[in-house]
Amino acid sequence: MRTRLLSLIGAAVVIVSAVIVLKPAQVTVAKESPKASGTSRALAPVLRTLWGEPDLQGIWTDEFDTPLQRPAEYANQELFSEAQRQQLDKQRAELFGSDPRQQRGTTIDVGGAYNTAFLTVKHAGARTSLIVDPPNGRIPPLTPDAQKAAAADREYRLALLQSTDACKNKEPICAGGKYDPMPSPRFGEPPPRYHTGNFDRLNRGDGPEDDPLADRCLHSGLPDFGSLFGGSYRRIVQTPGGISMFYDLNQGQGWQRNIVMNGSPHLPANIRQWFGDSRGHWEGNALVIDVTNFSPKTDFFGSRENMHLVERWTRTVPKTLEYEVTIEDPTVWTRPWTVKQEFTKQSDEENRIYYEPRCIEGNFGLPGLLHGRRMEERAFAEGRGPDPRTIDNVGGVQSVQDDPLR
Repeated sequence: MRTRLLSLIGAAVVIVSAVIVLKPAQVTVAKESPKASGTSRALAPVLRTLWGEPDLQGIWTDEFDTPLQRPAEYANQELFSEAQRQQLDKQRAELFGSDPRQQRGTTIDVGGAYNTAFLTVKHAGARTSLIVDPPNGRIPPLTPDAQKAAAADREYRLALLQSTDACKNKEPICAGGKYDPMPSPRFGEPPPRYHTGNFDRLNRGDGPEDDPLADRCLHSGLPDFGSLFGGSYRRIVQTPGGISMFYDLNQGQGWQRNIVMNGSPHLPANIRQWFGDSRGHWEGNALVIDVTNFSPKTDFFGSRENMHLVERWTRTVPKTLEYEVTIEDPTVWTRPWTVKQEFTKQSDEENRIYYEPRCIEGNFGLPGLLHGRRMEERAFAEGRGPDPRTIDNVGGVQSVQDDPLR
């Protein structure tokens, strides 16, 4: 079972950094222009660094659960009522303990490595979706080419699952597929394109890349909107001429991001990076970051090397950081779309001890998973045990599928 105990400790002890951070030099109060607003109200205090930039430094996290896409039943409702939030919290609390992993010895028990004890479940947020544009709170439709690519990926995954109990029992993971007791001849084929599903593993164990990025101690990269497993935190550190962001998320898949602030252009188009190339500048009190040059091995809902992000980070009040990102890829979506999140500042004192995030099972457990698959194949060849191709190793936590905010 892929249990990452150290990551649970890391989730409880939120990120801190070994870098010494200079304290804000002053607090100034910005005034809105009467011409711009028709009033002369004071904005929230703007904290600044010793060298005069807006101060975004600290440990930040999203303290509420908000679905990325708006659930269909809320249509064009942008905000939950207080009664709806209370009902959602009650409904979600009842999901604990409902996981089929309690059925000892079943395929789901073995295939689904986690139960709700490993999940980070927070109170429902005020908004019905992180997506604010389009107004319906949904990811825009895929282009025809992107639809074909997604269909090819799905068809391949379903083919590898066809002889398992997941398809025989018509479980959600096999939706759109059909049961066939004979293993698919496609087991010997490579995936249609590089397999990068963050939590989607293939029903095969021929090599490390049949497992998802998380099992390999990787993360799908930018943009990041949080995780069920271990939460999601950002540690922002500023220096004159540079900004660094450390992401601690999932179960040890932490990574460092450096923002180039010297006004230089993006890297040449032939240089591609897992987290892209981030170039930032200030627009008033907002840090604006333009991100391009992603690797074709990254994958964000089907978008890879052509993805373009424009991020805005704004400290609206001393303990609140607003994050807005517009995501664009004309080869994948029919229009750009925008997400907003609000992060709350965490205590530097309470989180002064930092446990380096370590994805232990990707470092040590993954060879064991591959070895186990070889042992299953040997046992089957010797007439002992079932054909490994008929064993579902893709299953997950049922309560996640039932959660109305997922």
